[in-house]
Amino acid sequence: MKLIAVQKINENEFYVRINKDTETYHIVTVSDEAHENLAAGDLTKEQLVKKSFLFLLQKENQSSILKKFHIEEIEKYFPEFSNIAKIGWIDISG
Repeated sequence: MKLIAVQKINENEFYVRINKDTETYHIVTVSDEAHENLAAGDLTKEQLVKKSFLFLLQKENQSSILKKFHIEEIEKYFPEFSNIAKIGWIDISG
């Protein structure tokens, strides 16, 4: 089973299942503006969501991740998130 599964709900919302220590579920909103600002044309919305969750799992326990949020909220807690598209150590290929 995959660590992170991302399923598109609609154009701007994504259902995310994390299966690490336990299984948790999240709904993330990615507006077109947030996508453009964070991904800089390098990532699809789905890739941005997956990369964001891999980033969050390096920063906090999965049970601490909000159940529902807008993707740009991550930057309030982790300012370095604004460079998510350029962070090379996060591999979204798997």
